[in-house]
Amino acid sequence: MESVFPEPNHDHGACVDEALSLAERLCAERGARFTPLRREVLSLIWSSHKPVGAYDILAMMNEEGTGNAVPMTVYRAIDFLMENGLVHRIASRNAYVGCAHPEARHSGQFLICRECGRVAEIEEAAIADALSEGAARAGFDVTTPVVEVEGDCQDCRGGKHD
Repeated sequence: MESVFPEPNHDHGACVDEALSLAERLCAERGARFTPLRREVLSLIWSSHKPVGAYDILAMMNEEGTGNAVPMTVYRAIDFLMENGLVHRIASRNAYVGCAHPEARHSGQFLICRECGRVAEIEEAAIADALSEGAARAGFDVTTPVVEVEGDCQDCRGGKHD
């Protein structure tokens, strides 16, 4: 069985560092400005494997004393990160998670643990294909093919979070 959720005691700092390094490289390749503010917002989104809301990000920024951030500033940064495929919106939580595969555009398929709140991104071609085919049969043009599945992660079922 392949675990898509990180181990409970993994080196989370490495996740953040890897995400920021990859974002810097991809933005440079794409000619997109990865400003210090955008970097900070991405870092805060990656600060856990749980979805983070825009107002939570704002609170963390103001708590850290990085300035008097305002909601519009945070939303603009999030918009940039989404446009560049660096984060995904989890609609059911009205929050954001870092993209595990930002190198290429892809549909979003997310497993959301109802117990611990962590989110794992998966990429199952069969799911994406079935959505596209079903939509085409219905004469529907898909613009945001996001699938959110709620359940219990392997760690919560196994009691590793206790």
